[in-house]
Amino acid sequence: MSTTTDTARPHQRVAAADWTRLAEELDTYGCALTPRLLTADQCARVAGLYDRDELFRSTIDMARHRFGSGQYRYFGHELPEPVAELRAALYPRLLPIARDWAARLGRPAPWPDSLEEWLARCHAAGQDRSAQILLRYGPGDWNALHRDVFGDLVFPLQVVIGLDAYGTDYTGGEFLLVEQRPRAQSRGTATVLRQGHGLIFTTRDRPVATKRGWSAGATRHGVSTVRSGRRHALGLVFHDAA
Repeated sequence: MSTTTDTARPHQRVAAADWTRLAEELDTYGCALTPRLLTADQCARVAGLYDRDELFRSTIDMARHRFGSGQYRYFGHELPEPVAELRAALYPRLLPIARDWAARLGRPAPWPDSLEEWLARCHAAGQDRSAQILLRYGPGDWNALHRDVFGDLVFPLQVVIGLDAYGTDYTGGEFLLVEQRPRAQSRGTATVLRQGHGLIFTTRDRPVATKRGWSAGATRHGVSTVRSGRRHALGLVFHDAA
């Protein structure tokens, strides 16, 4: 049980989470909800960053690119707090899970202990653009199933944090995860993203036990149609984009 208070910093909230439980849920479902990582006030401040053009390197209109409907913006490398704090705190907690998954799938695990060193490797390989995003949806908006893979260097887990109150600020807009099971039909999971809570999920695939050993269960994610209100979310990706 978490002992954090409303005055706790985001990195303290990350540290207080039950990471054994979260790893078990990721193994079972491919996603796992964290306890509250941001207060309501912090969520409002992060959502309010959306209109500060100087913080972002680009803006994507999803309908224009046939990604769905809605809009998101890529932060530049100078990440505001608490975005930078959360990303730095989450990486070392996710790293053991990533390495364990790689071992089960017989894959290399190229991720160093330091996030800074990993990002330096991304940049050396030509993936030198920030992939952290702030998303905004209105009524009727949605996000098509996709993967956030921007080059050869990929971290296998990412985190999305809800910034608005489900049922009060918006309805609909559930987070969707669809997994292609080996030699079987796809399995879908829908999750309500509560304000300030994070959802950890697989970026591309995850180990799935079969009679022949471990296989990679290919996974895509998206967002169901927002029925009313406005939905903001913060997306934390642990590799940079080409």
